[in-house]
Amino acid sequence: MGPIDQKPSASTDPEHISISKSKGIKIDWKDGRTSEYGLRYLRHHCPCAVCSGSHGTEPQAPPIDPGPFQMYAAPLKMVAVEPVGNYAIRIQWSDGHGSGIYSYEHLRKISPESNHELQR
Repeated sequence: MGPIDQKPSASTDPEHISISKSKGIKIDWKDGRTSEYGLRYLRHHCPCAVCSGSHGTEPQAPPIDPGPFQMYAAPLKMVAVEPVGNYAIRIQWSDGHGSGIYSYEHLRKISPESNHELQR
């Protein structure tokens, strides 16, 4: 068994992160790839236990596309984004949610550019 504090591979190390609270996040990875995440996509892929259903409950993440018949809702925005150590970011959403810690490994895994099946 390897050390507990293994360093993530270069593919999950961000070189640069651009944040637009009203549009989303763009990450330039150290391996040369770029990932762009829209707000609804990020909110839908929240890794917290409630949204992902990891406690054996039904996942509660909002849909990426709310559909044409949804009642009016205020536009989704990131209220705050803060680093969590050197491995993740935490996003506070305008819908009041803020318990998800988005590790760089998770963000790379859900990258829209390489995971088209996740966009459904």
